Amino acid sequence: MEHQHHIVVVGGGAGGLELVTRLGKTLGKKRKARITLIDAVLTHVWKPLLHEVAAGSLDVGTNEVNYRAHARQHHFEFRMGRMGGIDRKQKTITLLPIHDADGSEVVPERRVEYDTLVIAVGSKANDFGTPGAQQHCLFLDSLEQARRFHKLMLNAFQRKNYDAREGRPHDLPITIIGAGATGVELAAELRLASRELPIYGMSHLRPEDVSITVIEAADRILPALPDRLSTAATRELQRQQVQVLTGQPVSEIKPDSIVMKDGTQRPSAMTIWAAGIKAPAFLTDLDGLETNRGNQLVVDQYLQTTRDTDIFAFGDCAACPQPGSDRPVPPRAQAAHQQATALAKTLLHRLADKQPVAFVYKDHGSLINFSHYTAVGNLMGNLSRRSMYIEGKIARLFYVSLYRMHQVTLHGVLRAGIIWLLDKVNRAMHPRLKLH
Repeated sequence: MEHQHHIVVVGGGAGGLELVTRLGKTLGKKRKARITLIDAVLTHVWKPLLHEVAAGSLDVGTNEVNYRAHARQHHFEFRMGRMGGIDRKQKTITLLPIHDADGSEVVPERRVEYDTLVIAVGSKANDFGTPGAQQHCLFLDSLEQARRFHKLMLNAFQRKNYDAREGRPHDLPITIIGAGATGVELAAELRLASRELPIYGMSHLRPEDVSITVIEAADRILPALPDRLSTAATRELQRQQVQVLTGQPVSEIKPDSIVMKDGTQRPSAMTIWAAGIKAPAFLTDLDGLETNRGNQLVVDQYLQTTRDTDIFAFGDCAACPQPGSDRPVPPRAQAAHQQATALAKTLLHRLADKQPVAFVYKDHGSLINFSHYTAVGNLMGNLSRRSMYIEGKIARLFYVSLYRMHQVTLHGVLRAGIIWLLDKVNRAMHPRLKLH
């Protein structure tokens, strides 16, 4: 039997899933190549939505993609597992054993052969070694963490509601460390939760009893975005009674408080870490592949790793150069989407012995969503690099369309339209917040 070129993609985030979906349609369906996706979990949720899952404003029911079902529909294979290493000479990757909740081994360690390997394992929060962060902070790197956050949040609200009914102190200070897009949007979602939950039986706890603070070490929030967006976002958070502290580095996290760099302590019943990201540490030990200080795999403009022409990487886990800039492509969802599109073409060309496609990042702007209240953003023009500032309903419409475009890429226009309709029905039939 003739050998079929095997393309293995490790990581089913937004970029990885879009890539295997494209390859399945163009190569897998026609049996021109064998396409395999590997991920440590069974389902995909668009990472920019995890803060909504955490706050309870998004029920993942209609927004979760099952890898096995999606693989069957789009002509690729799915294998569950976590990558533990690579043998570049043998062209195999090692998948670590899978264990159940009791620690029993379900599937032993395995090896998967590849002809072309693509690594798209994303990123995780970077706590910069801050004492107490790992022990006392909540993180939003995965759906599992978002669901855990939601349960802890509901328990905290319920506990304080009981204290209020009994006449005991019942203030609930919540602190978000890091005022990038995730931190800012999470603050708005939590404020929504503080106003909605009293409607559903927690009437003794008032929204003003829940203090929400966003702490940013830089001199303004959203430091990677234009000043005008930062100013508008600060104004909106203050309007929603969210305290904004900038230029305030955190030196230590304690169980019920935060120690600032100047030595002052702030009470915090729930502390969420949303400051900075880094690639997973295991990437630094992949049979000699080059990485940078942030654990990212170093790639060229074709998304090819610098030390192996058969291994590619993209998304948050890769450091890709930008022409005319000394900074790599920023770790953003739109970058991963663009890279998946370019890499799909490169891999098609690779099988046809054609030249790879150089990736050039195009910044289409940034959008920040403040839950159901409003949104702000700037859109980059196609004919010039001048940006257009937008806010309100128009900005929110553009924000929602980003996720709908991701769904169209995965499911096609018809299926994405059905999912959108189901979302509308669910929102009409169920409470605005997930209450369990």
